[in-house]
Amino acid sequence: METLLFIFNSILLGVGLAVDAFSVSVVNGFHEPDMSTYKKNGMAIAFGGFQALMPFLGWVAVHFMLTLFTKAEPFIPWVAFFLLLFIGGKMIVEVIVDPQPEAGKVTRLTRKTLLIQAIATSIDALSVGFTIAEYGVISALVAAAIIGVVTFVICRVGVVLGIKVGTKLNRGATLLGGIILIGIGIEILVTSFIK
Repeated sequence: METLLFIFNSILLGVGLAVDAFSVSVVNGFHEPDMSTYKKNGMAIAFGGFQALMPFLGWVAVHFMLTLFTKAEPFIPWVAFFLLLFIGGKMIVEVIVDPQPEAGKVTRLTRKTLLIQAIATSIDALSVGFTIAEYGVISALVAAAIIGVVTFVICRVGVVLGIKVGTKLNRGATLLGGIILIGIGIEILVTSFIK
C-alpha cells in the first residue's frame, strides 16, 4: 500500500510540475505545425528529462548544499520569468515585424530554444527537492523518473494538440503562443511572491 501511495503521489507531483511544460508544448505545436515525430519525441524527452532532473538536484541540494540552495532560491523564479519573456517576446516581435510571411514558411524549434524552454519550465521544480527530502536516494530517483515520464506523456499530448489548433489559427497561433509564454513567466514570478 505504501508503494502505491508513493507512486500515486509521484504521478500527481509530475502532473502538477508538467503544467508549464504542457503549455509550452502546445505553443511549440502552434509554432511548427509540421513538426516531425522525431522532433515531437525529442521535445517531450527534453521537458521530461529536465522535470526529472530538477527535483533530484533539489533533493541533492537539501542533503548536501542546503545553504547554497537557500541563497539561490529567491532568484529561480526570476530566471524562469526572463527566459520565458525572452522566448515569448521574440515570437511576438516576429509576428509584428513579418505579419504576412511567405506562404508555407514555418519557423523551426531549435535545440537552443528547446533547451531554454526546458530549463525555464522546470527550474521551479528544484524546490520539489524539499518535498521529497525525506526519501532515500533510490526513492528520490524513482520519484524523479516518474515525474519525467508523466511530463513526457503530457508534453507529447500537448504538442499534438498545439499542432491541431495551431494549423487552424495560423499566424495568430504564434502571437498567442508568445503571449502564453510571457503569461507563464509572469505566473511563475507572481506565485513566488505569494508563497
